[in-house]
This record gives sequence, C-alpha cells and structure tokens, in this order.
Amino acid sequence: MRFNAKDLALLARQPSGWFDKEGKLKICRVVGDEKLIEPRERWCRLKGNLLFLMKNKSSEASEVLILERCWVVEFRNKTDVSIVLKFQSGEPDLYLEAASKPDCESWAVALGEANSEGLRNKIQQLRRLIMEIKEERSADEASQFLPSSQLDSLGEPQFTSIRRIANEPKLEFSLACKDLAAATRDRKLNTFIQVSVVHPAEHVLTRYSSTEIVEGTRDPLFLTGVTFPPEYPIYEETKIKLTVYDVKDKSQDTVRTNVLPDHKEPRADVGRSFLGCTTFRVGDLIKSKEQQLTLTLRASDGGKTVGTIEVNLVKMGELEDGETDHITTDAQDQKFLCFLPLKSCSRGFLCATCVHNTENLERMTDRQAKEECALVRECTATESISGKDNLPSLNAVLKNPICKLYRFPTSDNKWMRIREQMAETTLSFHVPKELINLHIKEDMRRNQELKDLGELAPHWDNMRKSVIAHCDQMLSMYQDTLAELGKHTGSSFKSSCSKGEKTLEFIPINLHLQRMHVHSPRLKDALYDVITVGAPAAHFQGFKNGGLRKLLSKFEAERRNTGYQCIYYSPENTAKAKEVLSNINHLQPLISSHADLLLNSASQHSPDSLKNSLKMLSEKTELFVHAFKDQLVRSALLALYTARPGCVLKKPAAPRNSAEEGSDLQHQDHPSQIKRQDSIPHHSEYDEEEWDRVWANVGKSLNCVIAMVDRLLEKDNVGNVKEGENDPSAADCKVLHTGGDWYEQLYPLVITLKDCMGEVVTRAKQSMAFVLLQELACGLPQCLMLTLRRDIVFSQALAGLVCGFIIKLHTGLHDQGFLQQLHTVGLLVQYEGLLSTYSEEAGMLEDMAVGISDLQKVMFKVIEAKSEDFLPLITGRREHYVIEVQLPAKMFELLPQEIKEGKLLRMYPVLFNVGINEQQTLAERFGDTTLQENINQENLELLKEYYKLFTEKMPPDCLPHFQEQNDLKGLLENLHQNIQARKRKNVEIMWLAATICRKLNGVRFTCCKSAKDRTSMSVTLEQCSILRDEHQLHKDFFIRALDCMRREGCRIENVLKNVKCRKYAFNMIQLMAFPKYYRPPEGTYGKADT
Repeated sequence: MRFNAKDLALLARQPSGWFDKEGKLKICRVVGDEKLIEPRERWCRLKGNLLFLMKNKSSEASEVLILERCWVVEFRNKTDVSIVLKFQSGEPDLYLEAASKPDCESWAVALGEANSEGLRNKIQQLRRLIMEIKEERSADEASQFLPSSQLDSLGEPQFTSIRRIANEPKLEFSLACKDLAAATRDRKLNTFIQVSVVHPAEHVLTRYSSTEIVEGTRDPLFLTGVTFPPEYPIYEETKIKLTVYDVKDKSQDTVRTNVLPDHKEPRADVGRSFLGCTTFRVGDLIKSKEQQLTLTLRASDGGKTVGTIEVNLVKMGELEDGETDHITTDAQDQKFLCFLPLKSCSRGFLCATCVHNTENLERMTDRQAKEECALVRECTATESISGKDNLPSLNAVLKNPICKLYRFPTSDNKWMRIREQMAETTLSFHVPKELINLHIKEDMRRNQELKDLGELAPHWDNMRKSVIAHCDQMLSMYQDTLAELGKHTGSSFKSSCSKGEKTLEFIPINLHLQRMHVHSPRLKDALYDVITVGAPAAHFQGFKNGGLRKLLSKFEAERRNTGYQCIYYSPENTAKAKEVLSNINHLQPLISSHADLLLNSASQHSPDSLKNSLKMLSEKTELFVHAFKDQLVRSALLALYTARPGCVLKKPAAPRNSAEEGSDLQHQDHPSQIKRQDSIPHHSEYDEEEWDRVWANVGKSLNCVIAMVDRLLEKDNVGNVKEGENDPSAADCKVLHTGGDWYEQLYPLVITLKDCMGEVVTRAKQSMAFVLLQELACGLPQCLMLTLRRDIVFSQALAGLVCGFIIKLHTGLHDQGFLQQLHTVGLLVQYEGLLSTYSEEAGMLEDMAVGISDLQKVMFKVIEAKSEDFLPLITGRREHYVIEVQLPAKMFELLPQEIKEGKLLRMYPVLFNVGINEQQTLAERFGDTTLQENINQENLELLKEYYKLFTEKMPPDCLPHFQEQNDLKGLLENLHQNIQARKRKNVEIMWLAATICRKLNGVRFTCCKSAKDRTSMSVTLEQCSILRDEHQLHKDFFIRALDCMRREGCRIENVLKNVKCRKYAFNMIQLMAFPKYYRPPEGTYGKADT
C-alpha cells in the first residue's frame, strides 16, 4: 500500500479536538492466546479509519493502523478492561488494554464504527431518520391545517370500505418472518416489526403499533397481532408498511409504537438496527385466496433481499384449521353461546355478540354446557340482543378503547386467539359530580334544620352558631369543587400524575375496564373482566397522621372524653338520627300526596280508587309511625327542652338521664363520661308522656280515616248505614255521621291526620337536629374534615363500583342464574389491593379499607330508560345511596320480574391486600403488618357470610358455571389457611380470592397506588394464569405470553396515557423485592414519574 509519510505525520500532530478519540492504551500483538511481548503503554489517536500509535502525546507516530476488514472483540467479563482487534488478512491480533471498564467500552464502540462499513451503516441510519422525520412532519402538518371533521371524512366517498361483521374490528392480522439475514454469521437476531399506515388520500406515513421482540431466531413467529378498531379510517386502498428491526439492547428499546397527537415519543434507535421493510395494500390481503400474503423484505436501498414476512388475516370467530363458527340470528329454539366483548366504535365501546358453535353444542349435553367456563352465557335465539340495541347504554359508560390481539399455542398444539381491551369510563367524572351535588343538598338541609331548632340558651346558641359557620365553609368548598369539575373537558380519566390535585380529589385515579376475550379451538369463547383503579384515598390531604381507619378510631375515642359542653351520642345513635330525618323528608310528602289522592277519589265517588288510595296511605303512615318508636327521639326531646332559655333546672338526676337513656351507651365504665352527662339534668317539669300522646295521635287519626272509608264503602254497597256499637276506632272520631258527600265527610279527618303528622315532624326534626348538633360540636373542626375525607374516598370507590356493576349487568343479561342470584342474594365485589403497610401507603390502605366498607350502604336499582341519556342516577344520603341504572327497553325486558319491579340489589364488597414491593419488605422486617392481617381476616369473614347466604338462598345448579360445593369450600378453607399463615408476600391470597370471586359470579377489582405499575403486573399475570388453567395455554409459552402482554399489551398503553412514557416505574433494586411473577420484562421499566 502506498502512502505519504509526511502527510500521515502531519495528521498525527493535529490538535486534540480534531481526533474522534484519543487516550492511553497498553498495546501488544497476540497470536492465538499468547502475547508476543508484554503490553506497552502508547498514546493512541483515532481519526476516521486511522489509528495512530505514539510513545507519548508529544512524540511522533511510531505506527499507523488502517481499520478495514477487521472487527472488535470485547470481553464481557465485568472486570476485564481489554479488547482485541482481529484482522481478516491473518495478521497477528492487536491487544488493547484500557485504564477502566468505561474507557474500554468507549474505545470498543469507537473502533467498531471506524471502518467504512460502520460509516455506511451510519449513512443508512441517518437517511432512515430523515425519511421518518419528513413523514411525521407531514402528519403534523395534515393534522394542523385540516379540520378534524375533514380529516375524519377525507376520502370516504372515493375509497372502498372494508366489509366486516358489525361492531367487530375492521382489520386484524398476525405476522411471522422467515430466513432473516443477519449482519454477521454468528449474530442471533432479536427482532420485532413496526407497523405503519399510509392513508390513500393523504399519502402520510403514521406509526401505528409494533409486535413483541422475538429472541434468538431468524424465523420469528410473533404472538402479538395488529388490530384496527371499527372507527379507524382504513380502506382497501390503504397501504401498510412493515419494518423489521434487530434489537441489540432491549433495555434501550422501550419506546416503539405509534406517535400520539399530543405527545411525540423519543427515538430509540440506539438499541436497534434496521433489517428490512415491505409494503402491502389492505385490499390485497382481504382478497387473497388464502387470506395470506408472503412479502419480500428488502434493505433500505430497496435492492438486497433480507428475508420474507407472512401476513395472515385473523377473524376471532374462525378456527385455525379453517372451520368457522356459524353466526345466525333467525334459528328458533336453539342455544347460543353468548359472549359480550366490548368492541370499539365511533362513539365508544359496544356491545353483545352471539356466536353459535354448532359442533360444540352437538357434542355437549345441557348439563355439560352448564359446567363450562365461568363467563360463558346461554340464551335462546329469541332472547339475543343485537349490537344496535346494546350499543347506546354501553357507549354512555365506556370510551377511548384500546385493543390488542395475540395468538398463543395450546397444550395440544392448536392456536388460541386473545383480544385484550382497555377503556376509560365516563363514570370517573359523572358519579363524583352527582355525589357532590347530593352532599351539597344534604348539608344545606342540615344547616337549615339547625337554624330551625328555635331559641336556645346562650351556651347552646353559641355552639349552634359556631357549627353553622364551619358547615357553611365546608359547603362552600363542595360548591367550588363541583364548579371546577363542571369546567373539566377532555379525557375521561384522572392520570396518576394528578392524584394530588385538589380540584380532582373526588375523582378515581386511572379508572379503566380491562377485558380479555378468549377464542379457543375446542372451548367456548370466554370473557374476563377486571376493573383497575388507583386505591381510593385522600392524596391531597396526605397521610401524615394515617388514614381513615386510624383517624376515625382516634376521633371517636377523643369525642367520648370531651368536656361537658356537649352531650355524647354514640355513632350508632347519630346514624339513627340521620335515618329518622331522612325518613321524615321522604315519607311526609308521600303521606301528604296519598292523602290528597284519597280526597280526590272521594270527590269522584270511586270505590276502587278509594280503596287503593287508602291502602297506600295506610302503608306509608305506618312506616312513618314506626320510624319514631326509637327511644332516641324521646330522650333527645328532653335534652332539647333543657337547652331552651329560661329553663328552671332542678338538681341533676342520678343514673337515669337524657343522654344515657337516649343514646343507649352501655359505657358506664367511663366515669368522666357519666359526669359530663350529668350536666344535662332531667327536668322535673317536663312531661315525658306528651311525646307519646302526640305520636299516638297520628295512628288514631289514621284509624278514623280508615273507619270512615269503611262506612262509606259499606253504605255504597248495602244502601244503609250500620255503625258498630263496639267500634273502638269510631270512639275517637269527631265526625260520626256518614250521610252526604264522601269528600265532605273525609276532608276534616284527613286535615286532622295532616295536622297531627305535622306536629310530630316538627318535634322529631328538632330533636334529631339537636343530636346532630352534639355530634358536630363535640369535634369541630375535625369532624367536618373527617367527613370530607370520607366523602372523597367514598366518591372514588363508588365510581369504580358503578362501572363494575353496569359492565357485569350487561355481560350477564342472558344468564338467568346470575340474574336470580343478583336479586336474591346480591353481588359480590372483590377488591385486590397491592399496597404496602409502610409509610404513606399504610395510610392509603386505611383510607381504602373504610371506603370499600362504606360501599355496603349502596343499593342498586335497574330502571327502564325514558330518554337517550343512559347515565346512572344517584339518590339518597351519606348513610344510604341508591344507584338507578338505566337500560333500553329491549334489554330491560330481559330482566326478572323482581328486578323490573324495582327491587333494591345489595352489594357485598370485600378487600384482600398483599403488599409486594420493597416497602412491604421493610414493613415485614422492621415495621408492622398488623393492618394488612386484620383487613384480610375481617374480609374473609364477610366472604364466608356471603357464601353461606348464597348456599342458603340459591339452588345448587342455578348457575351454568357453578362448580361443586366442595370446590368452593376447599378454596375458602385454603384462603383461610393462607391468611392465618402470615407468610411474607403471600400472593396466593390474592389468587385464591380472585378465583372464588369468579366462581361466585362477582366483580373483580385490582388496585395499587395509581393502578399503573403493580396493577399491570397483577392483571397480566391473572390473564395468563386463566389462559393456562382454563384454556390450556402451552406451559412453555406461559412466560413468553406474560412478557408479551406486559411489553406490547394494553397495560403499557395505560402507562403511556398516565406518564407520557412507555416504562413501568420500577428499578432493578425494587424488582429484587418483588415476587418472581410480578417482575416486568427487561427494557420495559426504568425511571419514570408516577
């Protein structure tokens, strides 16, 4: 080789900044494994493909190496700091030793990229990046300058639409590669495919999705497919570009899928290299004879072939061998296997699809069919609901769906297909707003009742003024919060980054429906739902002093020991006072209305109408009278009497006193308490029997009305009047004649009834308001702050519950066993908690436990929708709520008569928590896990009560999927043993509880702090476990399926939605503390804001 020595010497003497890299290295020649001489220190300078070797920095170059037709061998030993340059010419290898491992690695990279081949790779990479930048810029410009309506409709008239089953995804296909070419012979490929879409009108390339990474093969078969939802603008003329990449470092290749309009993801080209790409038309795939395309992959210059790629059209209703499930809607008296997968549509999420597999049904008896998978429903053809009927009610609840497609091998070497779906819910904001509005009305009513107490002695009056002032401040806060929520537009979920925002504290965190629809070759299609939501907790208020469980206990203990300025009433009696007030507000207008209807029937002289009106009036009046039987009202009236101004107080009564009698305390072991209650004495001038007389007058007045109606009807039937000589009711009536007009004879009796009821209402309202005054006065301002915190936590919990109930109701509409269970027993709601019992998360767990327990006071009622608004309605008060779920007429007709008549449906919420992170490790070794143990034990008892109730009220074979009783008994006993074992991070508790919930037809919830990271690990593990246990997933593919769902599934999309980064918020140290199956795959975790 000819060269100019002077020019090379000049190059070697250039300033330091001119070189690509320079520094000290120890160098020697190597033949085989033997060094020819001991390594000598040299100053090395690299420029382009020239490596200058110098004795020191200022000396002349003693040797120049041209780095062509050579490669770098880097030793992987963590302690080794040497590399070797090997030459194709057969010359001795060059041994280079650096001062440190980082220096060694940087030299290896620099030398590896120094030759002309490395330069060509750089040029190709830069060309590819320029092309992608141009493509993305074009997409941005199109979005910027075209109105959204124009973008949505662009090209629709002139392009051919894809014909698919209604409400199914427009297009789904799977991918596989063959004979991929690697850069070097010994290189094992780790490949994935990036999918991009070219719209035929815009000619803009948009990244859409990608597959998982398949390692160590040149013939990868990808488990992750591609799915386009019904609303996606894709046509037969649309082109799909498939780009294959080889991943060198998975830890750097975590951001690969589509670019969202409001967020551009950082590039990840550092950890991957381009292999090849190809393009096809959607129409070619659909019209292909075998619905399969085999395409050639070509390098970036379009010349060299680097392999082939197979594209297979996927239909969820088809079997792998080509046999198809027959879909029909007109067969009579045949059984259908009804599944209700949520499918995205232009307005949100949809609807029921009935799939009829004739072969399976012919092979199974009815008994066998009932023993199949838990979530498969049965109905007859006449009962089926079309997608159009079911669409509006679900669209009112769910929106912004995300769908992923997989294919996994079964143990008998068949393929199952899985569609994973995730959707937000509009209930995240609807339910809290409805709830806050109810709180405002309830608090305004309470404040008015306190003002209506009348004149009080100075001590009590000052107390009332202070309470009302604090209550008005709290009321103003609720009103401001409602106003702020009314301004909210955009997303229907609250991201994990917003959990500390005050204006959103009533909104549940990251509430989503997670759904898995499984199509197996020899099993029924099955559907599995889990509601994922952040733990209901008051994040803005913080957890410095713990959560609700601790705060409520501490507050109650302090309230018992407050000074003598107020009267202590137990929480049970305070709740009773609120119930009495609620009954008054509910029953008084009803009784008044029925009394007016009675008079109207009398004026029309209608016997049948008169009977019906009297029946309704009697029922409501009896309920009204029964509401005041409690001793609390009488004792509260006495306490209120003594609080009036100018009341002459005698000496204090001994053991028998108003507060003790009224609140039924049974706390005589607290001397301070008895002393405080003695400050409210028993007044000798107070007539305790007066209330009994006032209260009894209502019943007597009703008896007079009943007696008069009986006489009028008897006269009408017989023609003469026969007054009973020994009629006890008649003796109390003032009007004894029965002649003349019916209305004139009933009117004075009805007025008397209303007057008596009005007097009872006035006294009872004042006495119960006085009880509430004591509750508030004894704990200001802590009482109101705790009420606020409890309202916040309950609001978050209720939004998730309403979502879960509605989805479960739609899924089970054709399951008569489930519907019977719903109105006979109630619905089991099982929460899986992943919070630790250390630091702030212990407070979150305390909040969550109280919030979920409070859901027991929620009842559901299903009503027929009277308009196009299908959002649920909420009525009631803090101690008792009724959620009215609206269904379209055709769906409402499918319900049992009991539910259609308005029977209230009970909820049975249970919570099982197992901390799994590094904080739980600290709690187990240095802290306290008693909170978790107590919660699990308490909820185990609740679960056993529900199971006992279920076995008592339901026939053994009522549910199609209900297993033998011994199975559930065994699971419950196993759960009991695991809870008692107190084993560290015993995740089997959660697995058992989830299995029991599914077998009992319950609703599943999974919660962690933000429902993002730990929840994703748990949900994906549950899905893969179901595929393994229920659908014969091949055991060798369990881990790969798990990694596939975590890397490319809906949960990584959930992470992106929350933190704008496709990484789970874990680090390596944290994951060392996690149970084995709760660790994400490499490259999917790292530093990310939570």
